[in-house]
Amino acid sequence: MIDAGLNALATVEGGFDTNWLSDGLAYEGRDRMLGALEARGDVRVFQSGGAILGLTPARYENGAFELGVVRSNPGPAREVTILAQGRDPAGTARVLAAVPAQFAAGELSATTALSLPAELRARITRFEIQGQKSAGALSLTDDSLRRREVALIAGRDDREGLELLSPLHYLRQALQPSADLLEGAIVDLMAANPDVVVLADVAALSDADEAALIAWVEKGGMLLRFAGPRLAASDVSRDDEHPLMPVRLRAGGRSVGGAMSWGEPKELAPFAEGSPFFGLRIPADVRVTSQVVAQPDPTLADRVIAALSDGTPLVTRKALGQGQVVLFHVTANAEWSTLPLSGLFVEMLERLAVSSSAKPPEASELEGTTWVPKQVLNGFGELVDAATLPGVDGPALAEAPLGPDLRPGIYASEDRVLARNVLGVDSELVAADWPARIPVEGLSAQGEVPLGGPLLGLALLLLALDVAASLVLTGRLGIGARAGTAALGLVIGLGLAMPQGAWAQQDEQDTTFAIDATSELVLAHVMTGNKEVDDIAQAGLLGLSDTLFFRTSIEPGTPMGIDLERDELAFFPMLYWPITPDQPIPSVEAYAKLNAYLRSGGLILFDTRDANFARFGTSSPNGRKLQKLAAPLDIPPLEPLPGDHVLTRTFYLLQDFPGRYNSRDVWVEAAPPDAEQAEGMPFRNLNDGVTPVVIGGNDWAGAWAIDRDGRPLLPVGRGFAGERQREIAYRFGVNLVMHVLTGNYKSDQVHVPALLDRLGQ
Repeated sequence: MIDAGLNALATVEGGFDTNWLSDGLAYEGRDRMLGALEARGDVRVFQSGGAILGLTPARYENGAFELGVVRSNPGPAREVTILAQGRDPAGTARVLAAVPAQFAAGELSATTALSLPAELRARITRFEIQGQKSAGALSLTDDSLRRREVALIAGRDDREGLELLSPLHYLRQALQPSADLLEGAIVDLMAANPDVVVLADVAALSDADEAALIAWVEKGGMLLRFAGPRLAASDVSRDDEHPLMPVRLRAGGRSVGGAMSWGEPKELAPFAEGSPFFGLRIPADVRVTSQVVAQPDPTLADRVIAALSDGTPLVTRKALGQGQVVLFHVTANAEWSTLPLSGLFVEMLERLAVSSSAKPPEASELEGTTWVPKQVLNGFGELVDAATLPGVDGPALAEAPLGPDLRPGIYASEDRVLARNVLGVDSELVAADWPARIPVEGLSAQGEVPLGGPLLGLALLLLALDVAASLVLTGRLGIGARAGTAALGLVIGLGLAMPQGAWAQQDEQDTTFAIDATSELVLAHVMTGNKEVDDIAQAGLLGLSDTLFFRTSIEPGTPMGIDLERDELAFFPMLYWPITPDQPIPSVEAYAKLNAYLRSGGLILFDTRDANFARFGTSSPNGRKLQKLAAPLDIPPLEPLPGDHVLTRTFYLLQDFPGRYNSRDVWVEAAPPDAEQAEGMPFRNLNDGVTPVVIGGNDWAGAWAIDRDGRPLLPVGRGFAGERQREIAYRFGVNLVMHVLTGNYKSDQVHVPALLDRLGQ
């Protein structure tokens, strides 16, 4: 690229000055370009003074993602957050996990590990550094990070025989490092929806299993079959091609090189161009002694993807719906060939996308392949459609430098996907070191100067001068008036001397808080000053937010902790307020905000968290503290939550409202005295308001709380009963948020027939 720039520069005539916009990194060939530009005029450099951050490609080792962060300049200890982005079950892109990485003081690199369940791991599409919008600050994922689920099914069980004779032994050895292996009955394995199903010497299948496999393949699955004595002796795919076989087979198979045969063991022919195995090196010691033979058919030539030296098919493949069926015409063990003993066997499985390599492929491994760009990165780290970009040769994709002809992004070949990232595994960021003669300026924006104070003072001064001039012209400006005018001038002077920041200048921190709270729906909790309680409240609302995201149309953002003295409450539909005995009493100003919040439709969930040993009232320190905290609040009359309250049916039908503890003492706003049950309706006619407070002690946040991996943080009950209680706690939380957002919508008579049907009345 430097050479191209120099060539373009040579076509420009005359002198000129240059403003060089630098990202702050050193590049090879920079000095040549700098010298050429200085020969034409002055050069001025503009670059950011901060350290540049980059993310090296993620690796999957020892059951966890290994993530590396690099920076251009050594500095003090610093923590950065790496986000794992992917799609949830609904197909919506979101942050699936986050993990911190810590730079030690003076160090240029930091590493961290992220362990996730297989379900989440398979959904990750990229890792990125939080707050960085750059192509170098993210790592795209590909097949090397995705452990496929492979179901193994054998025609016979050799658990009591020799291990090496098992039809699945070599498959397990080849696949175990890079795939999650599943074994069992076909009907059970289909429920797990694996990526690949392997049948090792399986001939006849039951009608139910066969139908299930066909449906699974047609939806995009890959069925990989291996031959063997059972398949050779069966009538499967003899007269008519079987749907789960790529070709018709001759009876009995073929034996070469054995004691009872005339020929020599056969070698493999070089893989043809167009085969997924094209470019793989064939070891000289791979020999085939037996195989099942395909019957000649018009479609046979198009389905052969590997053959022996005499031209007989070794591997055949056909499409079935959106999936494919592949047959190795030899056994999966070493009975019929030495192929399973060679490294070629593993490489062939990788080319078929049965397994994935744990490391980026080398150029030699991609020889003979062409990769089509699907999405490429722009400079801001955004994936854009590759449109009409041409394909890239495999070796070039692995080794060629990035540029206009090879952009970072996602590339595909056959069923394989490869990511080319901006940084490599061993990449370093080197800060640019400019010669002393080159002026370097920063990119920081000039701060705003508030002019409200001076302009207002100037307006007042002009007004005073106008009044004084009027008095002079009318002859009314006496000695007393002069004194008044002097006093007015003194007031104006004092006004001009006031600090400019005192005028209506919103603090940057308040602006950030407002943006975070209003960019999406956010649940909030009141900070108590007790770190353990506040952390549980944050984790609890995070768990409830995730539940709302996956089960409802509500998509909350990250929960926030609020300071009653400083933060605005109107941004939040609901506040969770855990009670501790030693939390401070809010100020008069804070209570004014709280009362305004309750009157404008907000809801506060007070949780004394003591239902395991106390009931609602003043029998516990938390209960007594609640009385003091709630006394200045404008709370309406309360009653125990009745069975026909809208909270019992806003989303789920509930009669209990447990958290970590299960007490029935949950209090809400009392119904109006004239709320009577209408004829033919099981619920009373209530107004459309939302109860401003819900009070209880079941420690709901403790039941909702999850850790960074989405696992429950605190125990609830014992065994299945405890997990059921946690589930009901989540449902209560969902109902509560729905009640806040929709009011008594569920009490509308139009919903009564459906609710009656659900209730079985």
